Amino acid sequence: MPCITLPDGSQRFFDKPVTVMEVAFDIGSGLAAATIAGEVDGVLCDACDYIESDSTLRIITPKDQEGVEIIRHSCAHLIGHTVKQMFPAAKMVIGPVIEDGFYYDISIDEPFTPSDMEKIQSRMKELIASEYDIIKKLTPREEVIEVFQSRNEEYKLRLIDDMPEEEFMGLYYHQEYIDMCRGPHVPNTRFLANFKLTKLAGAYWRGDSKNEMLQRIYGTAWANKKQLKNYLIQLEEAEKRDHRKIGRRLDLFHTQEEAPGMIFWHPDGWTIYQVIEKYIRELQHDNGYLEIKTPQLVDLSLWKKSGHADKFSDDMFMLKVEDRDFAVKPMNCPCHVQVFNQGLKSYRDLPLRLSEFGSCHRNEPSGSLHGIMRIRGFTQDDAHIFCTEDQIQPEVSSFIEFLHLVYADFGFNEVIYRLSTRPTKRVGSDLDWDKAEKALAEALDNHNLPWQELPGEGAFYGPKIEFSLKDCIGRIWQLGTIQVDFSMPGRLDAQYVSENGVRKTPVMLHRAVLGSFERFIGILIENYEGAFPTWLSPVQAVVLNITDKYAEYAQKVERVLKNKDFRAISDLRNEKIGFKIREHTLRKVPYQLVVGEKEMESQKISVRRRNGEDLGLMDLESFVSLLEKDVAEKGRVALANNH
Repeated sequence: MPCITLPDGSQRFFDKPVTVMEVAFDIGSGLAAATIAGEVDGVLCDACDYIESDSTLRIITPKDQEGVEIIRHSCAHLIGHTVKQMFPAAKMVIGPVIEDGFYYDISIDEPFTPSDMEKIQSRMKELIASEYDIIKKLTPREEVIEVFQSRNEEYKLRLIDDMPEEEFMGLYYHQEYIDMCRGPHVPNTRFLANFKLTKLAGAYWRGDSKNEMLQRIYGTAWANKKQLKNYLIQLEEAEKRDHRKIGRRLDLFHTQEEAPGMIFWHPDGWTIYQVIEKYIRELQHDNGYLEIKTPQLVDLSLWKKSGHADKFSDDMFMLKVEDRDFAVKPMNCPCHVQVFNQGLKSYRDLPLRLSEFGSCHRNEPSGSLHGIMRIRGFTQDDAHIFCTEDQIQPEVSSFIEFLHLVYADFGFNEVIYRLSTRPTKRVGSDLDWDKAEKALAEALDNHNLPWQELPGEGAFYGPKIEFSLKDCIGRIWQLGTIQVDFSMPGRLDAQYVSENGVRKTPVMLHRAVLGSFERFIGILIENYEGAFPTWLSPVQAVVLNITDKYAEYAQKVERVLKNKDFRAISDLRNEKIGFKIREHTLRKVPYQLVVGEKEMESQKISVRRRNGEDLGLMDLESFVSLLEKDVAEKGRVALANNH
């Protein structure tokens, strides 16, 4: 009979098979009341599932991340229960967990309205308050088919067809409602109280625009009221910071239907882009990178040879010219190998660091496009380092220092580090993987960085480190990466002559700091809410004349600042000074320089920050020094100073 080993090493013995919940009761009634599910021998299962043999057991409660995800999954099924009560003709599709929440796809003739969503949410709360038990039954396949045939759930039947190998399936009974799922789910609806439905959207069946449109209800759920409240505050804050709204308001860029997934940059937006590009270019040059430029269109044969045509073809734009098949490049790596291959390299040439602001295109599904965050045409701050195996660790270490400098200059000080190790399907020997993983881990350890290992999450060609940033409202953005590649250099015939005269294949390190310029600028817009640090602001100072009488002096101030390479403009419109101050405050200009009688007589300026702080009268030289210091600090200044 089973011996149950708990996480603290203690053991409990039972004379018959026991459920997870029974073990929890044996430990204590308080734990049983909090039990959502169990993890038996590393596998999540329902609280009602039996343990029949000696096993390890971890009790899952709302305090565990797995518990929160189970709560979210169960909330999705509760949407199903509710919708079927309120809209009996609706057909249920799928209800998965996503980051910070869940959704349920539903087939229904008339789209849901915001009023419908409110009513659905209200009824969900009533069902939760009834604290009914959710019953799981492991059911033979044929019986499951009969259940959903009798309930006219055609999408569930389609899903069953997709799983021919499954002989038994988990059916979850929410009173009169039945759903199908691998589970686990909460044992009772009382765990689901801290939820909120967030939005409605359309979604194609199986994500394919050729298929029918479904209705998708999104929601979020948390372990307690405080977590839910904090998330909703963050959601509200994120809505305020939406880069699409701010981009329109500040006239930075636009998109339009004639070029889906492409960006029309306006002068101010393009100024920000250019400032970032210039900064990265100079920094890369100082760190030994050689900038190159490679073609946009490349014969498909290269992509076949590199392996991208097999693994990436659905995301590539293709065209035929003079009976030749070409692809618009979705990434820069194969082209960089072509540059490396020009002229035989020696070990003395390594490491060779090649960088490119590479314009790439990927055929992203139209439904996934999102402002400038998810687009089809983008530019990577891409670079590839060709090196020996012994150079992997020092190159990665050097890159980490480079990356920290860049992130700090943009105002990001909290970085999350993840090391993804070998997947089951991979190329290269275990010895190569051992060396690469060890080099990446050592590079992180040498900087005393906390990192999390993601077993099996590496690319098929090598392990990688991912660098994620936390923004000012706590959201996490995955940006930088450095990846070890054993495959592509060999596939594309890259070689160098070693110290003993033998030809060897170099190791290729793929690295990016910002990822794509477009997405990074979107993140900056939201992080700063459009109030960019002075070094990034499209306009750094605006000169405002009180009346036409002082227009000439305002223009003189503007010229002085421009001659010092500051981005300055003058606003000489015949408007009240209060109106002009408000307008440029809304446009997030860091400094407003007011000139009138006393300013012109004293050859000074009255200086205001965009946050309303009045710096008083200042001579032009002093303001130039202030502006120089502000620009030099980049994004390392406190966010509060910029609002």
